[in-house]
Amino acid sequence: MLITKTYHDVPTKLDPNGRPIRIFVIAPKVPGYPDAKFPGVVCFSEIYQVTGPVERFAGQIASQGYVVACPSTYHEFEGPDPIPYDVEGTDRGNNPPQIEKELAAYDEDATLSIDLLCSLKNCTGRIAVAIGPNLILPTATGMCLGGHLAFRAAFDPRVLASVCFFATDIHSASLGKGKNDDTLVRVRNGDLTGKGELVMIFGKQDTHVPREGRNLIRQALEDANVTTSFLEVQAQHAFIRDESSKGRWDAALTKSLFGFMMEVFERTVGRDLGKRANDDNKIEHVC
Repeated sequence: MLITKTYHDVPTKLDPNGRPIRIFVIAPKVPGYPDAKFPGVVCFSEIYQVTGPVERFAGQIASQGYVVACPSTYHEFEGPDPIPYDVEGTDRGNNPPQIEKELAAYDEDATLSIDLLCSLKNCTGRIAVAIGPNLILPTATGMCLGGHLAFRAAFDPRVLASVCFFATDIHSASLGKGKNDDTLVRVRNGDLTGKGELVMIFGKQDTHVPREGRNLIRQALEDANVTTSFLEVQAQHAFIRDESSKGRWDAALTKSLFGFMMEVFERTVGRDLGKRANDDNKIEHVC
């Protein structure tokens, strides 16, 4: 499908400077069908905000038939423009934004992005981190920092699915000011149990999330009986970034996992399945 790109400057309550958050929206366009509606996806970026690779990733999702919202994560500290993938840009993305932004402000960004999708006339209200005036049921996805934000977006009951690529800081509970987030605490308290579907994707050679960290995340999700697919692949950190990846981009693996993600989105928000019913039927043990 053809796609269009626009943006919305949305007022925030928690930005100490009173500045809005810019949310880029990439949406399908079908000529001759001005009233077409599509499910929604929130796509969270890495520390470099909405860069070329993030926009292309979101554009591929949109071209499959989804309205995609990409929030500018560091609006309290930066303008909406992308941060360069160089040493200076990496420092800008890590310090002070990542360690000075309040955890509640990260969550507000996710809520505002979901709210925006729900308000758009071309969105059905089914969303992946996912959204429905029908009841918008969105989905979410993200990479690196954005993977953690997509994970936390899953706490929103409107979200039907979240796909998290190499999500950082979950195992170390170090997201936001004070480096003491409650992500896994909330999982253990049951805040994701019985809600949407979660997909965690990690590279086994990812130095940002070592094996012990991945095991900690997996055990917390399994102990809480969260509907989860946990994928570990032969890749490093940032392996889906097709620009300035420092030699880590794996195009073939990215294509394969993109297909996996789209199957989840199509199954959970691509069609209206109605209200979920409890299924207590035990799986029969057969060969």
